[in-house]
Parts: sequence; structure tokens; C-alpha cells
Amino acid sequence: MRQDHAVVSREEWLQARKSLLALEKEHTHLRDRVNAERQALPWVKLEKTYTFNTPEGQKSLDELFDGRSQLLLYHFMLGENWQAGCPSCSFLADHFDGTLPHLNHHDVTLVVASNAPLEKIEAYRKRMGWNFPWVSSHGGDFNRDFHVSFTPSEMARGKVVYNFTEIDSEDAHEELPGLSAFYKDEDGTVYHTYSTYARGLEELASTFMLLDRAPKGRNEGTIMDFIRRHDEYEDEPRRT
Repeated sequence: MRQDHAVVSREEWLQARKSLLALEKEHTHLRDRVNAERQALPWVKLEKTYTFNTPEGQKSLDELFDGRSQLLLYHFMLGENWQAGCPSCSFLADHFDGTLPHLNHHDVTLVVASNAPLEKIEAYRKRMGWNFPWVSSHGGDFNRDFHVSFTPSEMARGKVVYNFTEIDSEDAHEELPGLSAFYKDEDGTVYHTYSTYARGLEELASTFMLLDRAPKGRNEGTIMDFIRRHDEYEDEPRRT
């Protein structure tokens, strides 16, 4: 890859770096604007009751807040008959445990939910060594209502709704990833405040942000093609 890049003096590099810095600052300011627009989104009051199976027994969505006013819920791709979780979701989930104390002390609860039965979730959690809260939405409407799980009949129609638009079923799966945010006010009313899907999830993974600053970047052919479950990488690092 080195032969694809100019090798210049320190002075020339500094000039190019300052030019990039201006673009990076523009990106930072745009991100601030996007964040402000995100915080300004209107909310939707949840009228429907959702229940989940957890290691502590069945819980409603409002109980998942665990005494806090804000809930971030990651829709993890682990289907009813799957033997392992999605590699890409597993990659993202590797980042969750370390952030829990920071989120919790900022009035935010992070929970992961999957369509698989709880026993499959617990078996995969044990394999991966994770500790974050992970619940099962199996048997309920939650995943379908938030457009991250699709029945065979829905897939057979040729179109499903994902990321706020219709996509071809052949470009989808029975399970897809996402992140949804909720707020609970003092009287216990729960509001849906935000959801994001597909590449909108990338900033959840600090590994991506680090790779974007490495000499070869993400070094991928298709999006996330280098990702493996953390216990499936070969002993030697990949060199390309």
C-alpha cells in the first residue's frame, strides 16, 4: 500500500495535515448539528405493552429502565433457531461492557434484546464472556414493531420495511440490527425517542473509529467483511 502514497518532507506533510484538519473540524461541527437535531426529535408515547424474558424473570419494557429515566436498547441479531449471534452484532457488543458504568451513572440504562429464546441468549453470552443486560423478546411483537425481525411470510412478499424504507427481501435477513432509545417520565409513561439502523450503528464501535485513523483504514472489500466473533480470529493477524 505504501507505493500508493506520496512520501514527502515533514513540511509538506504538515501542510496536507492542516488541510485535513479543516475538514475534520467541519465534520465535528456537522456532527454537533446532527446531535442537536436528534435531541430535538419529537417523541411517540408507547401505548402498547411489551414484555421480555430475562434471567430475573419476565419484565415489561418500563422495568428494563432499572430505575433510570433513559433506556438504550440494542436490537441484536440472534434468531429463534440460530446457533450463534451475528458476527457484526457480536463485534459491536464487544464494546458494551466497558461503557456500562459510565452510562449508568449518567441516568442511562443499556439493554440488548434478541428474538432468540433466553436459553440460547444465555449460552451465547457465556461463550462470549459478556456481562451487559440481555433479554429475550421471543414470542412478542417488539422486534416486528421495531422492524428488526421478519416472518417467512413477510420475507416472501418481496419487500420489508427496514431503516425507514422498503427494501427487497433478498437484501434483508429474518433478523436485522438496530438501536432504539426510550424515555420514562416520573409518572411511568414511556416514550420512543429515536431509532437507528444499518450504518447508523457504526459509531457504537470505537474499533471503527480507531481503524479509520490507522494507515490502512478499515481495509475491507465489503462493509465489515473483516469482522469475526472475537473467539474465531486466527492466531496470526491478517496481512494484506
